[in-house]
Amino acid sequence: MSVADLRRNYCLGSLDGADVDPDPIRQFARWFEEAVRAEVTEPNAMTVATVTPEGRPRARVLLLKGFDARGFTFFTNYESAKGCELAANPTAALCFWWVELERQVRIEGTVTRLDRAESAAYFMSRPLGSRIGAWASQQSHVIADRTTLEARFAELEARYADGDVPMPDYWGGYRLAPDRIEFWQGRPSRLHDRIRYRLEQGSWVIERLEP
Repeated sequence: MSVADLRRNYCLGSLDGADVDPDPIRQFARWFEEAVRAEVTEPNAMTVATVTPEGRPRARVLLLKGFDARGFTFFTNYESAKGCELAANPTAALCFWWVELERQVRIEGTVTRLDRAESAAYFMSRPLGSRIGAWASQQSHVIADRTTLEARFAELEARYADGDVPMPDYWGGYRLAPDRIEFWQGRPSRLHDRIRYRLEQGSWVIERLEP
């Protein structure tokens, strides 16, 4: 079978403008809860897309760590490729793909750093190995081999044997404040349902898009 022949017909659900909440954050919460109940693998996994100063798009998968009326939060090394890209162009797009429900959510908006206290609160909740890893990895930088990384980790593990690992200055969180959120429900014959929320003068406009 060729790659072009790989396809499935989506038929699990439908989505209409009359069915959605007037607030896209509440609608996201509804869908996210349904994804958790459906035991979707890593329901908080999302593609995060940024743009380089040269206009080159880049994307990678991260984990969503919170959302509320202010936006969607995630954490990373500020000196990583995405951190440098967000410093130069503080806009990004998120995309969730919940294949078990035949659903997709696309989110666009402006990104700001969380304050240090909020980042530190999350950092201290992470497993010990993850906290040490934040120190061990110079994310996105070239390294000679894995042995170098593992040796650095072992050295830091010994240094912080008591478990008291401080948060690096170059590590923390971001919040994406959305101005567009699209909810996509797969439908038969590729006639998918697409409902988009667009922020206009402080209010959300709900629109149906053609598939």
